[in-house]
Amino acid sequence: MPMKTVVVLPNWIGDVVMATPALRALRAQMQPGDEIVGIMQPYVKDVLRGTNLLDRSIYWSKKTSDRRRRFWGVVQQLRPEKFDQAILFTNSLRTAGLTYFGGAKRRIGYARGWRSPLLTDRLAPPKLADGKFAPISAVDYYLDLVEFAGYPSQGKQPILAVSKGDQRKVDEIWDKFDFAGKRVVVFNTGGAYGAAKHWPPEHYIALAERLVQDPTIAVLLICGPQERETVAKIEQAINHRNACSLADETLSIGLSKAAIEKADVLVTTDSGPKHFAAAFATPAVALFGPTDPRWGNSYNPFETMLTHPVDCGPCVKRVCPLGHHKCMQNLSVARVHQAVLNQLNKAKRLAA
Repeated sequence: MPMKTVVVLPNWIGDVVMATPALRALRAQMQPGDEIVGIMQPYVKDVLRGTNLLDRSIYWSKKTSDRRRRFWGVVQQLRPEKFDQAILFTNSLRTAGLTYFGGAKRRIGYARGWRSPLLTDRLAPPKLADGKFAPISAVDYYLDLVEFAGYPSQGKQPILAVSKGDQRKVDEIWDKFDFAGKRVVVFNTGGAYGAAKHWPPEHYIALAERLVQDPTIAVLLICGPQERETVAKIEQAINHRNACSLADETLSIGLSKAAIEKADVLVTTDSGPKHFAAAFATPAVALFGPTDPRWGNSYNPFETMLTHPVDCGPCVKRVCPLGHHKCMQNLSVARVHQAVLNQLNKAKRLAA
């Protein structure tokens, strides 16, 4: 009989990317007729578009007027499917409830969040001697779970795809900004987690001004809808023909993926687009402040992680609780500039 598996995906874009090696492990063991169905928040659906990691998707959200996408609406969609197993990449009691009431025969997840009674197979999360959660990569966190379920790892590098339409759109943008023949450094300045992860706008301005002194280098600022205004102001402050932004474009996750795939180097906060670079093996300079880099390791062999150590960090807060934000304020433009040049020079040597 064909095996029907439902997978509850993480809520954060970056975590969805870091779950793709686990999804690949599942896919590798599937037989003809088997099916993998993803339960996900609607805003992450474009992350996996173009891959073959899922056969179908079911969307759910706490903040919707569509009853089919609320808790009991999703449960009612799951019950007739009679899933053989559910694998929960999420840690919440609510998502465990979805698969419990949805009737999945085997329910596999981490034993945390008071939800163990709702699971049939429970894996203890890795912890330190003091009882705190061990700071391991989310890639490993999800892979450990599917290996516990019986699906051996097929590798740790994330997997994404770019649609032909998004590729065409990015090619048009490269032509529009006259990037042909230039080495393009993409800046990802934002992140949905909170302001504490952000590098100051004046630092991006200063970095871009240094980079575009070399006429062979161009800067492209990407953004989501929430960062459109900030990115437009940064572009205006740089005021150089080789520093452009997507602020006036029709924005999408697909467009960001395509821009990062085409970039020579990505400068990024610890946010979703950082993990896009890992999937495409795009060289990256990742700026970490309130979060431990070990959590965000997405196994990009071409990534440089930069931090500025502070006594109060990593605090993992969305906003600096002390108000000084030194972990990011004091991460110097000079250090980031040198890291970008190192990446560009390394790529140049490899291409020679």
